[in-house]
Amino acid sequence: MLSVLSHRSLLLAGLCTTLVAGAVASCGGADASSRLTTGAATGFDGALALERVRKQVEFGPRVPGTAAHRAMGDWLVEELRARADTVIVQEWTHTTADGQRLPMRNILARFRPADAQRVLYLAHWDSRPISDRALDPAQAQLPVPGANDGGSGVAILLGVADALKQQAPTVGVDLLFTDGEDWGSFDTNTDVLIGAHYFAEHLPDPGYAPLFGVLFDMVGDEKPVFEQEGHSVRGAPEVVQRVWSTAQRLGHGAVFTNRMGIEITDDHVPLLAKGLRVIDVIDLDYPWHHTPEDTPDKVSQASLQIVGDVAVTLLRDLGK
Repeated sequence: MLSVLSHRSLLLAGLCTTLVAGAVASCGGADASSRLTTGAATGFDGALALERVRKQVEFGPRVPGTAAHRAMGDWLVEELRARADTVIVQEWTHTTADGQRLPMRNILARFRPADAQRVLYLAHWDSRPISDRALDPAQAQLPVPGANDGGSGVAILLGVADALKQQAPTVGVDLLFTDGEDWGSFDTNTDVLIGAHYFAEHLPDPGYAPLFGVLFDMVGDEKPVFEQEGHSVRGAPEVVQRVWSTAQRLGHGAVFTNRMGIEITDDHVPLLAKGLRVIDVIDLDYPWHHTPEDTPDKVSQASLQIVGDVAVTLLRDLGK
């Protein structure tokens, strides 16, 4: 995913603005290792989440059409079938602008599938075929390992699945793993967000309208700062308020800051356009984004724990 503008360059120095009524003001950077975590209470295991980031990278770059992509997808389906009540696999072939035919697979794990009241969490499981932001031009055509960009979001959703297997949710929960998010050009919005566009046009149920949805993308940086992304604030401000206030209540106000962020082209955009109330939790300020250096050593267990705790707590709060 890429923003339509350079990240942070348009922010005023020191700006701290409360974007959503009722949110707790919070500014500044964050050292994830110093934040309060509640893993014992939520059932989310940050150490296991980091191991799952490593596992994904061990498959190799998950570029559509490769053996690594097929193997990773098969593993993901197997893991989810061991945890969720139902697993739906959406398979199709996407023809790119230059005529390539790419095998695509969205994977939807459902808890309490018959419940009308639902929450949607999503992350993309593919990785980028080129390192277009590599500092060394000789590396520009190398695939991205996708530890943080792809791997961290998948690890969050798998950890949520573990927690829901241990303690069933009080509402329906859908965990969507989208394919083809990172294939093409974000400059022209060509052949990107492929799986999210497909899901938006092939919803699992007639009238599908989750209470809220959250996209988790690039959430494993060692010192994350999640600003309130522009499309999210405009399209679903009440969901931003819900997520950020929950994070701040857990003691993560320096990580989930109330600063206004820029608009970021990511998988939530097609879903917002379809009328689904989905926001993006993302820290795009990551030096190894779209480079061969996006490897597991850049991903923090503490950061995964923070995000996982927030994700599970949002679901547990619905039962109170």
